[in-house]
Amino acid sequence: MAYDLEEQEQLDALKAWWARYGTLIMALVTIAVLAWGGWWGWKAYQNHRANQAMGYFEALEDAARLGSTDSAVRIKAAISTLRDDYAATGYAARGALVAAQALAQQKDLDGARQQLEWLASQSKHPALQPVARERLAGLLLDQKQYDAALAQLNNPPAAFATLYADRRGDILAAQGKPEEARKAWQTALDGLSAADPLRQAVQLKLDALSGA
Repeated sequence: MAYDLEEQEQLDALKAWWARYGTLIMALVTIAVLAWGGWWGWKAYQNHRANQAMGYFEALEDAARLGSTDSAVRIKAAISTLRDDYAATGYAARGALVAAQALAQQKDLDGARQQLEWLASQSKHPALQPVARERLAGLLLDQKQYDAALAQLNNPPAAFATLYADRRGDILAAQGKPEEARKAWQTALDGLSAADPLRQAVQLKLDALSGA
Protein backbone atom coordinates (compact mmCIF):
# COMPACT_ATOMS: atom_id res chain seq x y z
CA MET A 1 0.00 0.00 0.00
CA ALA A 2 2.87 2.34 0.89
CA TYR A 3 4.49 1.48 -2.43
CA ASP A 4 1.33 2.39 -4.31
CA LEU A 5 1.12 5.68 -2.44
CA GLU A 6 4.74 6.52 -3.23
CA GLU A 7 4.23 5.56 -6.87
CA GLN A 8 1.14 7.78 -7.07
CA GLU A 9 3.06 10.69 -5.58
CA GLN A 10 5.82 10.27 -8.19
CA LEU A 11 3.22 10.12 -10.93
CA ASP A 12 1.52 13.25 -9.62
CA ALA A 13 4.88 15.03 -9.46
CA LEU A 14 5.65 14.00 -13.04
CA LYS A 15 2.26 15.26 -14.20
CA ALA A 16 2.82 18.55 -12.41
CA TRP A 17 6.30 18.88 -13.94
CA TRP A 18 4.94 18.14 -17.41
CA ALA A 19 2.07 20.58 -16.93
CA ARG A 20 4.65 23.24 -16.12
CA TYR A 21 7.35 22.46 -18.69
CA GLY A 22 5.68 20.23 -21.28
CA THR A 23 4.68 23.02 -23.65
CA LEU A 24 8.16 24.51 -23.53
CA ILE A 25 9.79 21.15 -24.17
CA MET A 26 7.51 20.40 -27.11
CA ALA A 27 8.24 23.84 -28.54
CA LEU A 28 11.98 23.28 -28.25
CA VAL A 29 11.71 19.84 -29.82
CA THR A 30 9.67 21.30 -32.68
CA ILE A 31 12.21 24.06 -33.23
CA ALA A 32 15.06 21.54 -33.22
CA VAL A 33 13.28 19.32 -35.75
CA LEU A 34 12.47 22.27 -37.99
CA ALA A 35 16.04 23.56 -37.76
CA TRP A 36 17.44 20.14 -38.60
CA GLY A 37 15.06 19.80 -41.53
CA GLY A 38 15.81 23.35 -42.67
CA TRP A 39 19.55 22.73 -42.53
CA TRP A 40 19.29 19.59 -44.63
CA GLY A 41 16.94 21.36 -46.99
CA TRP A 42 19.42 24.21 -47.37
CA LYS A 43 22.25 21.76 -47.96
CA ALA A 44 20.19 20.01 -50.65
CA TYR A 45 19.40 23.35 -52.28
CA GLN A 46 23.06 24.38 -52.22
CA ASN A 47 24.13 21.05 -53.72
CA HIS A 48 21.50 21.43 -56.43
CA ARG A 49 22.74 24.92 -57.31
CA ALA A 50 26.36 23.74 -57.27
CA ASN A 51 25.49 20.96 -59.71
CA GLN A 52 23.72 23.43 -61.96
CA ALA A 53 26.69 25.80 -61.86
CA MET A 54 29.03 22.93 -62.65
CA GLY A 55 26.95 22.11 -65.72
CA TYR A 56 27.28 25.64 -67.08
CA PHE A 57 31.00 25.66 -66.27
CA GLU A 58 31.52 22.42 -68.19
CA ALA A 59 29.57 23.85 -71.12
CA LEU A 60 31.85 26.89 -70.99
CA GLU A 61 34.96 24.71 -71.02
CA ASP A 62 33.62 22.71 -73.97
CA ALA A 63 32.95 25.90 -75.93
CA ALA A 64 36.39 27.28 -75.06
CA ARG A 65 38.05 24.13 -76.36
CA LEU A 66 36.30 24.43 -79.72
CA GLY A 67 38.03 27.68 -80.57
CA SER A 68 35.66 28.30 -83.47
CA THR A 69 34.06 31.61 -84.33
CA ASP A 70 30.60 30.65 -83.09
CA SER A 71 32.02 29.31 -79.82
CA ALA A 72 32.35 32.89 -78.56
CA VAL A 73 28.56 33.14 -78.44
CA ARG A 74 28.35 29.96 -76.36
CA ILE A 75 31.16 31.12 -74.10
CA LYS A 76 29.45 34.43 -73.40
CA ALA A 77 26.08 32.76 -72.81
CA ALA A 78 27.54 30.31 -70.30
CA ILE A 79 29.60 32.86 -68.38
CA SER A 80 26.69 35.31 -68.37
CA THR A 81 24.52 32.70 -66.64
CA LEU A 82 27.27 31.84 -64.16
CA ARG A 83 27.84 35.49 -63.30
CA ASP A 84 24.15 36.39 -63.05
CA ASP A 85 22.77 33.31 -61.29
CA TYR A 86 25.74 31.66 -59.57
CA ALA A 87 28.08 34.56 -58.80
CA ALA A 88 28.91 33.31 -55.31
CA THR A 89 30.13 29.92 -56.53
CA GLY A 90 33.70 29.05 -57.40
CA TYR A 91 32.49 28.01 -60.84
CA ALA A 92 31.64 31.63 -61.69
CA ALA A 93 35.11 32.85 -60.72
CA ARG A 94 36.92 30.06 -62.53
CA GLY A 95 34.58 30.45 -65.47
CA ALA A 96 35.47 34.13 -65.79
CA LEU A 97 39.16 33.23 -66.14
CA VAL A 98 38.44 30.50 -68.67
CA ALA A 99 36.16 32.78 -70.68
CA ALA A 100 38.65 35.65 -70.61
CA GLN A 101 41.47 33.46 -71.88
CA ALA A 102 39.35 31.91 -74.62
CA LEU A 103 37.97 35.25 -75.79
CA ALA A 104 41.43 36.82 -75.80
CA GLN A 105 42.70 33.98 -77.97
CA GLN A 106 39.88 34.80 -80.40
CA LYS A 107 40.99 38.47 -80.40
CA ASP A 108 37.85 39.54 -78.57
CA LEU A 109 39.77 41.72 -76.15
CA ASP A 110 36.75 43.71 -75.02
CA GLY A 111 34.92 40.50 -74.16
CA ALA A 112 37.94 39.18 -72.28
CA ARG A 113 38.31 42.46 -70.45
CA GLN A 114 34.69 42.38 -69.27
CA GLN A 115 35.23 38.99 -67.65
CA LEU A 116 38.43 40.05 -65.91
CA GLU A 117 36.94 43.34 -64.73
CA TRP A 118 34.02 41.47 -63.22
CA LEU A 119 36.22 39.02 -61.33
CA ALA A 120 38.66 41.74 -60.26
CA SER A 121 35.76 43.47 -58.50
CA GLN A 122 34.58 40.34 -56.66
CA SER A 123 35.95 40.38 -53.13
CA LYS A 124 33.99 37.19 -52.42
CA HIS A 125 36.60 35.30 -54.46
CA PRO A 126 39.86 36.25 -52.68
CA ALA A 127 41.83 33.37 -54.18
CA LEU A 128 41.16 34.28 -57.81
CA GLN A 129 40.54 38.02 -57.61
CA PRO A 130 44.31 38.81 -57.58
CA VAL A 131 44.81 36.56 -60.61
CA ALA A 132 42.15 38.51 -62.48
CA ARG A 133 43.76 41.82 -61.55
CA GLU A 134 47.18 40.70 -62.83
CA ARG A 135 45.74 39.38 -66.09
CA LEU A 136 43.61 42.47 -66.53
CA ALA A 137 46.72 44.63 -66.11
CA GLY A 138 48.36 42.62 -68.89
CA LEU A 139 45.36 43.04 -71.16
CA LEU A 140 45.22 46.78 -70.52
CA LEU A 141 48.95 46.92 -71.27
CA ASP A 142 48.28 45.33 -74.66
CA GLN A 143 45.62 47.99 -75.25
CA LYS A 144 48.11 50.71 -74.23
CA GLN A 145 45.93 51.81 -71.34
CA TYR A 146 48.90 52.16 -69.04
CA ASP A 147 47.42 54.13 -66.16
CA ALA A 148 44.45 51.79 -65.91
CA ALA A 149 46.83 48.83 -66.02
CA LEU A 150 48.98 50.20 -63.19
CA ALA A 151 45.87 50.87 -61.10
CA GLN A 152 45.12 47.13 -61.09
CA LEU A 153 48.48 46.45 -59.45
CA ASN A 154 48.03 48.63 -56.37
CA ASN A 155 48.14 46.97 -52.94
CA PRO A 156 49.13 43.51 -54.13
CA PRO A 157 48.48 40.52 -51.85
CA ALA A 158 51.72 39.20 -50.37
CA ALA A 159 51.55 36.00 -52.42
CA PHE A 160 51.35 38.03 -55.65
CA ALA A 161 53.85 40.79 -54.81
CA THR A 162 56.61 39.56 -57.13
CA LEU A 163 54.23 38.80 -59.99
CA TYR A 164 52.67 42.24 -59.69
CA ALA A 165 56.10 43.89 -59.55
CA ASP A 166 57.12 42.11 -62.75
CA ARG A 167 53.94 43.24 -64.50
CA ARG A 168 54.45 46.78 -63.21
CA GLY A 169 57.92 46.76 -64.76
CA ASP A 170 56.43 45.72 -68.11
CA ILE A 171 53.98 48.61 -68.04
CA LEU A 172 56.55 51.20 -66.96
CA ALA A 173 58.94 50.06 -69.67
CA ALA A 174 56.17 50.41 -72.25
CA GLN A 175 55.55 53.93 -70.96
CA GLY A 176 59.17 54.81 -71.60
CA LYS A 177 60.14 54.93 -67.92
CA PRO A 178 63.23 52.71 -67.82
CA GLU A 179 64.45 53.62 -64.32
CA GLU A 180 61.06 52.98 -62.75
CA ALA A 181 60.79 49.76 -64.72
CA ARG A 182 64.23 48.71 -63.47
CA LYS A 183 63.18 49.25 -59.85
CA ALA A 184 60.00 47.24 -60.34
CA TRP A 185 61.81 44.34 -61.99
CA GLN A 186 64.52 44.40 -59.33
CA THR A 187 61.82 44.20 -56.67
CA ALA A 188 60.37 41.21 -58.47
CA LEU A 189 63.79 39.59 -58.79
CA ASP A 190 64.54 40.08 -55.09
CA GLY A 191 61.35 38.26 -54.20
CA LEU A 192 61.96 35.24 -56.42
CA SER A 193 63.79 32.12 -55.38
CA ALA A 194 66.71 30.84 -57.43
CA ALA A 195 64.58 27.93 -58.68
CA ASP A 196 61.62 30.04 -59.75
CA PRO A 197 61.22 29.88 -63.57
CA LEU A 198 60.08 33.52 -63.61
CA ARG A 199 63.46 34.63 -62.29
CA GLN A 200 65.26 34.06 -65.59
CA ALA A 201 62.61 35.99 -67.53
CA VAL A 202 62.86 38.97 -65.18
CA GLN A 203 66.65 38.91 -65.35
CA LEU A 204 66.51 38.97 -69.15
CA LYS A 205 64.35 42.08 -69.00
CA LEU A 206 66.81 43.78 -66.67
CA ASP A 207 69.73 42.81 -68.88
CA ALA A 208 67.96 44.12 -71.96
CA LEU A 209 67.22 47.37 -70.18
CA SER A 210 70.91 47.75 -69.33
CA GLY A 211 71.96 46.85 -72.84
CA ALA A 212 73.78 43.75 -71.55
